[in-house]
Amino acid sequence: MTDSAPTRGPRPDARPERGTEAVDDGGTPHGAAAGAHLEPADDGPGADAPPATEAPARRSSLLRETAIIVVSALILSLLIKTFLVQAFFIPSASMEDTLVEGDRVMVSRLVPGVFDVHRGDVVVFKDPGGWLPPAVPEEQSALTEAATAALTFIGLLPQDTGEHLIKRVVGTPGDHVVCCDAEGRVSVNGVPVDETYIKPGSVPSQDPFDRTVPDDMLFVMGDNRQNSQDSRYNTGKPGGGYVPMSNVVGTAFVKVWPLSHAGLLRNPGDVFADVPEQEP
Repeated sequence: MTDSAPTRGPRPDARPERGTEAVDDGGTPHGAAAGAHLEPADDGPGADAPPATEAPARRSSLLRETAIIVVSALILSLLIKTFLVQAFFIPSASMEDTLVEGDRVMVSRLVPGVFDVHRGDVVVFKDPGGWLPPAVPEEQSALTEAATAALTFIGLLPQDTGEHLIKRVVGTPGDHVVCCDAEGRVSVNGVPVDETYIKPGSVPSQDPFDRTVPDDMLFVMGDNRQNSQDSRYNTGKPGGGYVPMSNVVGTAFVKVWPLSHAGLLRNPGDVFADVPEQEP
């Protein structure tokens, strides 16, 4: 009679088969307390922070976009000033009460060119020569002067009228302009005109004149007739007191500053409505 071989149990040091999890008698993983749960590992401070190169990249992109916007705005402003409109500052009383000292006006640069200049238009023009006294420079630092010149050049500041004037067109090429008739009025091509825009209390002219406007020239006068050095008083200067059409910057069409003076500058077409193109 032989003895049966004893039943072998698992060895105490036996390892679980590959791919299985060892559990204790209570069903929990070996090495873990009953009822405990596993926590994700902590990667330490800055675990959720963006990569070190991401923040500089964002700043670079923001600076680039800002620079593009600024440069585009400056180019647009320069193009508008060059081809469409330009701001000018009124430094004197020669156009009162239409324009007073300190007003800012916008000038259409489409005139002359796309549109013609008409009698009654308020035009800005470059000094034909000697109409203005020598400019007295203001005391400014070199930096301020450079910044002002740059901003004026691109159109963000109004153009100082140091070399420009602003007057009203009374005679266009070929017109015969005379003052004064029996009622003290100016006549254009033989027709007296009632100039409704003249400053109250002023007279059309305190001095008589008789002028025929040459081709490509304008005869201009200020609305404040007793305080305006215009075509009447510059006959001995280059151009003979007339304004070359090529010197015209444009036509003022709106007052923009101060706000209390803001408004359109309309051509008083009814003043010259009966004036023929040529004197009969």
